[in-house]
Amino acid sequence: MSNPVYLALDMPQLDASKALLQQVKAHIGGVKLGMEFFYAHGAHGVREIAHCGLPIFLDLKLHDIPNTVAGAMQAINSLEPAIVTVHASGGRAMMEDAKAAAGENTKVVGVTMLTSLDERDLERTGVKGSPHDHVLRLAELAEQAGLDGIVCSGHEVAAVHKQWRKGFFVVPGLRPAEGAAGDQKRVVTPRKARDDGASVLVIGRPISRADNPAQAARDIEATL
Repeated sequence: MSNPVYLALDMPQLDASKALLQQVKAHIGGVKLGMEFFYAHGAHGVREIAHCGLPIFLDLKLHDIPNTVAGAMQAINSLEPAIVTVHASGGRAMMEDAKAAAGENTKVVGVTMLTSLDERDLERTGVKGSPHDHVLRLAELAEQAGLDGIVCSGHEVAAVHKQWRKGFFVVPGLRPAEGAAGDQKRVVTPRKARDDGASVLVIGRPISRADNPAQAARDIEATL
């Protein structure tokens, strides 16, 4: 992938999303559309964004019983997304059915642990052990289920890449060296994540909330 940066267009305003995309599309490799955008604009909004000609990553984090997730996957196949997320914690059967229902050219990746969580958050939900170990367990399960890869933080991607050499790894929660972490707890720089084996770098606020989004995207691209 020549440019691994996917811009997170996580905003509910379609016109604003399209305007931002026009500013930065020369400096990114794809577009990530999350739940906020999808729930506001649905399939129509996805198709509007797809007119830019860049790959679309639908970050919908599907998580339900296997039959329901398979049905949801079939429903979005007409949008021809390049990447779709499911929650790895949904279990092996759910992930297997999601992959089986996905389009031929769609990569299905399992969300392991949100980058807004840390070890204390895990413990509060009844999960023992470190985030590192938790991510590795879920990555192994995703590989066994036949998924293409996982979503993990930059803190775990090197270890997961070593464990799963042919995996496809999506890394969110990235911040430039001088950037504020915001609500993210486990962050690294885009260059660090790429060097450690990330396939896709998801970057939102450092670009979308910059005074000059095009320049911010260009500066990040230059570090890669």
